[in-house]
Amino acid sequence: MKVLRTLAPWLITGSIVAAAVAVQSQVKIDLVGGQRQITSNGIPDHQPGQFPNRSNPHSIQPQDHRYSIPAQPQPAAQVTALGMRCFGIAVNGVPFDPNAAEWWDDARQWQYEPMTPGGMSLGIDEHHAHVQPTGTYHYHGLPTGLIINLTSGKAKLILIGWAADGFPIYGPWGHEKADSATSPLKRVKSSYQVKKGSRPPNAPSGSYDGTFVADYEFVPGSGDLDECNGRFGPTPEFPDGIYHYHVIDHFPYVPRFFKGTPDPSFDRRGPPGGGPGPRPKGKGKGKGPP
Repeated sequence: MKVLRTLAPWLITGSIVAAAVAVQSQVKIDLVGGQRQITSNGIPDHQPGQFPNRSNPHSIQPQDHRYSIPAQPQPAAQVTALGMRCFGIAVNGVPFDPNAAEWWDDARQWQYEPMTPGGMSLGIDEHHAHVQPTGTYHYHGLPTGLIINLTSGKAKLILIGWAADGFPIYGPWGHEKADSATSPLKRVKSSYQVKKGSRPPNAPSGSYDGTFVADYEFVPGSGDLDECNGRFGPTPEFPDGIYHYHVIDHFPYVPRFFKGTPDPSFDRRGPPGGGPGPRPKGKGKGKGPP
Protein backbone atom coordinates (compact mmCIF):
# COMPACT_ATOMS: atom_id res chain seq x y z
CA MET A 1 0.00 0.00 0.00
CA LYS A 2 1.27 3.45 -0.87
CA VAL A 3 -0.17 6.72 0.35
CA LEU A 4 0.99 9.97 -1.21
CA ARG A 5 -0.40 13.25 0.03
CA THR A 6 0.38 16.51 -1.72
CA LEU A 7 -1.26 19.13 0.40
CA ALA A 8 -1.96 22.82 0.39
CA PRO A 9 0.97 25.19 -0.19
CA TRP A 10 1.85 27.75 2.46
CA LEU A 11 4.18 30.70 2.27
CA ILE A 12 7.42 29.65 3.93
CA THR A 13 9.91 32.47 4.33
CA GLY A 14 13.64 31.96 4.60
CA SER A 15 16.14 34.23 6.32
CA ILE A 16 18.35 34.29 3.23
CA VAL A 17 15.84 34.90 0.47
CA ALA A 18 13.81 38.06 0.52
CA ALA A 19 10.75 36.71 -1.29
CA ALA A 20 8.29 34.21 0.19
CA VAL A 21 8.20 30.85 -1.56
CA ALA A 22 5.10 28.65 -1.73
CA VAL A 23 6.03 25.14 -0.52
CA GLN A 24 3.61 22.23 -0.64
CA SER A 25 3.26 19.71 2.16
CA GLN A 26 4.29 16.29 0.87
CA VAL A 27 3.98 12.94 2.66
CA LYS A 28 4.51 9.41 1.36
CA ILE A 29 3.75 6.19 3.27
CA ASP A 30 4.87 2.81 1.88
CA LEU A 31 4.47 -0.68 3.31
CA VAL A 32 7.72 -2.51 2.52
CA GLY A 33 8.76 -5.83 3.99
CA GLY A 34 6.70 -5.50 7.16
CA GLN A 35 7.79 -1.91 7.70
CA ARG A 36 5.80 1.29 7.34
CA GLN A 37 8.20 3.70 5.66
CA ILE A 38 7.30 7.37 5.95
CA THR A 39 8.95 10.26 4.15
CA SER A 40 7.95 13.91 4.20
CA ASN A 41 9.22 17.42 3.72
CA GLY A 42 7.88 18.48 7.14
CA ILE A 43 5.68 21.28 5.80
CA PRO A 44 2.27 21.32 7.57
CA ASP A 45 -1.04 20.98 5.72
CA HIS A 46 -2.44 24.00 7.58
CA GLN A 47 -1.37 27.62 7.82
CA PRO A 48 1.31 27.70 10.55
CA GLY A 49 1.81 30.57 12.94
CA GLN A 50 4.20 33.42 12.26
CA PHE A 51 7.85 32.38 12.23
CA PRO A 52 10.24 33.89 13.07
CA ASN A 53 8.56 35.48 16.08
CA ARG A 54 9.68 37.25 19.25
CA SER A 55 10.50 34.02 21.10
CA ASN A 56 11.49 31.84 18.15
CA PRO A 57 13.95 33.34 15.64
CA HIS A 58 13.82 30.46 13.15
CA SER A 59 12.04 30.09 9.80
CA ILE A 60 10.24 26.96 8.65
CA GLN A 61 12.27 25.13 6.03
CA PRO A 62 11.53 21.96 4.00
CA GLN A 63 13.08 18.86 5.54
CA ASP A 64 14.03 15.36 4.45
CA HIS A 65 12.23 13.30 7.10
CA ARG A 66 12.66 9.54 6.67
CA TYR A 67 11.20 7.16 9.25
CA SER A 68 10.63 3.42 9.42
CA ILE A 69 8.30 1.66 11.87
CA PRO A 70 6.96 -1.90 12.20
CA ALA A 71 3.63 -2.43 10.46
CA GLN A 72 2.74 -5.04 13.08
CA PRO A 73 3.97 -3.46 16.34
CA GLN A 74 4.23 -5.42 19.55
CA PRO A 75 4.31 -4.27 23.18
CA ALA A 76 7.74 -4.52 24.81
CA ALA A 77 8.47 -6.18 28.16
CA GLN A 78 8.68 -2.73 29.72
CA VAL A 79 7.94 0.82 28.63
CA THR A 80 10.67 3.04 27.19
CA ALA A 81 11.04 6.68 28.20
CA LEU A 82 10.86 9.16 25.34
CA GLY A 83 14.19 10.80 26.09
CA MET A 84 15.27 13.45 23.59
CA ARG A 85 13.88 11.71 20.51
CA CYS A 86 10.79 12.39 18.42
CA PHE A 87 7.72 10.52 19.63
CA GLY A 88 6.25 10.01 16.18
CA ILE A 89 5.15 11.56 12.92
CA ALA A 90 1.76 13.09 12.12
CA VAL A 91 -0.12 11.99 9.01
CA ASN A 92 0.73 15.37 7.47
CA GLY A 93 4.46 14.64 7.86
CA VAL A 94 5.16 16.94 10.83
CA PRO A 95 7.03 15.29 13.77
CA PHE A 96 5.67 15.03 17.30
CA ASP A 97 8.56 16.22 19.49
CA PRO A 98 7.15 17.15 22.91
CA ASN A 99 10.22 17.61 25.10
CA ALA A 100 12.20 20.82 25.39
CA ALA A 101 15.99 21.01 25.59
CA GLU A 102 15.88 23.53 28.45
CA TRP A 103 16.78 22.42 31.98
CA TRP A 104 16.88 24.16 35.36
CA ASP A 105 20.01 22.29 36.42
CA ASP A 106 23.18 20.98 34.82
CA ALA A 107 22.35 17.48 36.10
CA ARG A 108 19.22 17.57 33.91
CA GLN A 109 16.84 16.36 36.57
CA TRP A 110 14.45 19.29 36.17
CA GLN A 111 13.35 19.66 32.58
CA TYR A 112 11.02 22.53 31.68
CA GLU A 113 7.58 21.58 30.35
CA PRO A 114 7.11 23.76 27.23
CA MET A 115 3.30 23.55 27.24
CA THR A 116 2.81 24.95 30.75
CA PRO A 117 1.26 28.46 30.61
CA GLY A 118 3.67 31.00 32.04
CA GLY A 119 6.62 28.62 31.79
CA MET A 120 9.07 28.55 28.91
CA SER A 121 8.55 31.04 26.11
CA LEU A 122 9.29 29.02 22.99
CA GLY A 123 7.21 30.95 20.49
CA ILE A 124 4.71 28.10 20.14
CA ASP A 125 1.92 28.85 17.65
CA GLU A 126 -1.83 28.15 17.78
CA HIS A 127 -1.15 24.59 16.58
CA HIS A 128 1.13 23.97 19.57
CA ALA A 129 4.17 23.83 17.33
CA HIS A 130 7.33 25.81 16.78
CA VAL A 131 10.58 25.64 14.80
CA GLN A 132 14.00 24.16 15.55
CA PRO A 133 17.24 25.89 14.49
CA THR A 134 17.29 23.46 11.55
CA GLY A 135 13.99 24.90 10.27
CA THR A 136 12.05 21.82 11.42
CA TYR A 137 8.44 22.61 12.31
CA HIS A 138 7.25 20.18 15.02
CA TYR A 139 4.33 19.68 17.40
CA HIS A 140 4.69 19.94 21.19
CA GLY A 141 0.99 19.34 21.76
CA LEU A 142 -2.40 18.92 20.10
CA PRO A 143 -2.01 19.68 16.36
CA THR A 144 -5.06 21.94 16.13
CA GLY A 145 -4.97 22.71 12.41
CA LEU A 146 -4.43 19.09 11.41
CA ILE A 147 -7.33 17.92 13.57
CA ILE A 148 -9.66 20.57 12.13
CA ASN A 149 -8.69 19.48 8.63
CA LEU A 150 -9.43 15.84 9.46
CA THR A 151 -12.63 16.29 11.48
CA SER A 152 -14.19 19.60 10.36
CA GLY A 153 -14.44 20.39 14.06
CA LYS A 154 -16.54 17.32 14.92
CA ALA A 155 -15.75 14.79 17.63
CA LYS A 156 -14.17 11.77 15.95
CA LEU A 157 -11.80 8.98 16.89
CA ILE A 158 -9.33 10.11 14.26
CA LEU A 159 -5.92 8.74 13.30
CA ILE A 160 -3.45 11.64 13.40
CA GLY A 161 -0.10 9.87 13.22
CA TRP A 162 2.23 6.97 13.92
CA ALA A 163 4.50 6.52 16.93
CA ALA A 164 8.15 5.52 16.67
CA ASP A 165 7.28 2.01 17.88
CA GLY A 166 4.68 1.53 15.14
CA PHE A 167 1.50 1.94 17.18
CA PRO A 168 -1.08 4.45 15.86
CA ILE A 169 -1.68 7.87 17.39
CA TYR A 170 -5.21 9.28 17.74
CA GLY A 171 -6.55 12.68 18.70
CA PRO A 172 -8.25 13.68 21.96
CA TRP A 173 -11.47 11.70 21.50
CA GLY A 174 -12.02 8.07 22.41
CA HIS A 175 -14.88 5.78 23.29
CA GLU A 176 -16.31 5.94 26.80
CA LYS A 177 -15.76 2.18 26.97
CA ALA A 178 -12.36 1.41 25.52
CA ASP A 179 -13.44 -2.06 24.37
CA SER A 180 -16.67 -0.93 22.69
CA ALA A 181 -16.72 0.70 19.25
CA THR A 182 -20.40 1.55 19.73
CA SER A 183 -20.04 3.47 22.99
CA PRO A 184 -20.23 7.28 22.81
CA LEU A 185 -17.17 9.40 22.18
CA LYS A 186 -15.67 11.68 24.81
CA ARG A 187 -12.46 13.59 25.35
CA VAL A 188 -10.17 11.09 27.03
CA LYS A 189 -8.30 12.04 30.18
CA SER A 190 -4.73 11.21 31.12
CA SER A 191 -3.80 9.66 34.46
CA TYR A 192 -1.14 12.26 35.25
CA GLN A 193 -1.58 14.84 37.99
CA VAL A 194 0.48 17.68 39.40
CA LYS A 195 2.17 16.54 42.60
CA LYS A 196 1.08 18.08 45.88
CA GLY A 197 3.35 20.06 48.16
CA SER A 198 6.68 21.76 47.60
CA ARG A 199 9.68 20.64 45.62
CA PRO A 200 12.57 19.14 47.61
CA PRO A 201 15.85 20.86 48.52
CA ASN A 202 18.33 21.43 45.67
CA ALA A 203 15.39 21.73 43.30
CA PRO A 204 13.55 24.73 41.85
CA SER A 205 11.96 26.61 44.74
CA GLY A 206 8.23 26.67 45.25
CA SER A 207 5.33 24.28 44.99
CA TYR A 208 4.79 21.78 42.23
CA ASP A 209 2.86 23.68 39.56
CA GLY A 210 3.56 22.00 36.23
CA THR A 211 6.48 24.20 35.21
CA PHE A 212 8.69 21.09 35.06
CA VAL A 213 8.05 17.62 33.70
CA ALA A 214 9.02 16.24 37.12
CA ASP A 215 6.15 18.22 38.68
CA TYR A 216 3.78 15.55 37.38
CA GLU A 217 3.17 12.02 38.59
CA PHE A 218 1.28 9.09 37.12
CA VAL A 219 -1.71 8.06 39.24
CA PRO A 220 -3.02 4.71 37.95
CA GLY A 221 -6.75 4.64 37.35
CA SER A 222 -7.26 8.38 37.79
CA GLY A 223 -7.96 8.83 34.07
CA ASP A 224 -8.73 6.85 30.95
CA LEU A 225 -5.17 6.27 29.76
CA ASP A 226 -2.11 4.41 30.96
CA GLU A 227 1.45 5.58 31.68
CA CYS A 228 2.12 5.82 27.94
CA ASN A 229 -1.07 7.87 27.42
CA GLY A 230 -2.67 5.05 25.49
CA ARG A 231 -4.94 2.03 25.79
CA PHE A 232 -6.13 -1.04 23.88
CA GLY A 233 -9.38 -1.00 21.96
CA PRO A 234 -11.07 -0.92 18.55
CA THR A 235 -10.57 2.01 16.21
CA PRO A 236 -11.92 2.71 12.70
CA GLU A 237 -8.64 1.52 11.17
CA PHE A 238 -8.30 -1.45 13.53
CA PRO A 239 -11.82 -2.74 14.30
CA ASP A 240 -10.49 -5.85 16.07
CA GLY A 241 -8.59 -3.65 18.50
CA ILE A 242 -5.04 -2.39 18.83
CA TYR A 243 -2.97 -0.57 21.39
CA HIS A 244 -3.05 3.11 20.46
CA TYR A 245 -1.89 6.44 21.85
CA HIS A 246 -3.81 9.70 22.31
CA VAL A 247 -2.54 13.27 21.94
CA ILE A 248 -4.61 15.46 24.25
CA ASP A 249 -5.01 19.02 25.54
CA HIS A 250 -3.43 18.46 28.97
CA PHE A 251 -0.28 16.81 30.33
CA PRO A 252 1.44 14.84 28.93
CA TYR A 253 -0.06 16.36 25.73
CA VAL A 254 2.08 14.09 23.53
CA PRO A 255 3.04 10.76 25.20
CA ARG A 256 6.40 10.59 26.99
CA PHE A 257 6.70 6.77 27.08
CA PHE A 258 6.58 4.05 24.43
CA LYS A 259 4.57 0.86 24.84
CA GLY A 260 6.73 -0.85 22.21
CA THR A 261 10.31 -0.43 21.03
CA PRO A 262 11.01 2.88 19.22
CA ASP A 263 12.79 2.64 15.88
CA PRO A 264 16.26 4.26 15.73
CA SER A 265 15.12 6.39 12.78
CA PHE A 266 13.37 8.61 15.35
CA ASP A 267 16.53 9.28 17.35
CA ARG A 268 17.66 12.88 17.46
CA ARG A 269 19.54 14.15 14.44
CA GLY A 270 20.88 17.68 14.50
CA PRO A 271 20.15 20.32 17.17
CA PRO A 272 17.83 19.49 20.08
CA GLY A 273 14.13 20.09 19.56
CA GLY A 274 13.52 22.33 22.53
CA GLY A 275 14.31 25.38 20.49
CA PRO A 276 15.65 28.76 21.47
CA GLY A 277 13.31 29.90 24.19
CA PRO A 278 14.80 31.63 27.25
CA ARG A 279 14.13 30.21 30.68
CA PRO A 280 11.72 32.17 32.88
CA LYS A 281 13.41 34.89 34.91
CA GLY A 282 14.22 33.92 38.45
CA LYS A 283 13.19 30.29 37.96
CA GLY A 284 16.38 28.54 37.05
CA LYS A 285 20.12 28.19 37.27
CA GLY A 286 20.87 26.97 33.77
CA LYS A 287 19.57 25.38 30.63
CA GLY A 288 20.48 22.72 28.15
CA PRO A 289 22.35 23.11 24.88
CA PRO A 290 20.98 25.68 22.41
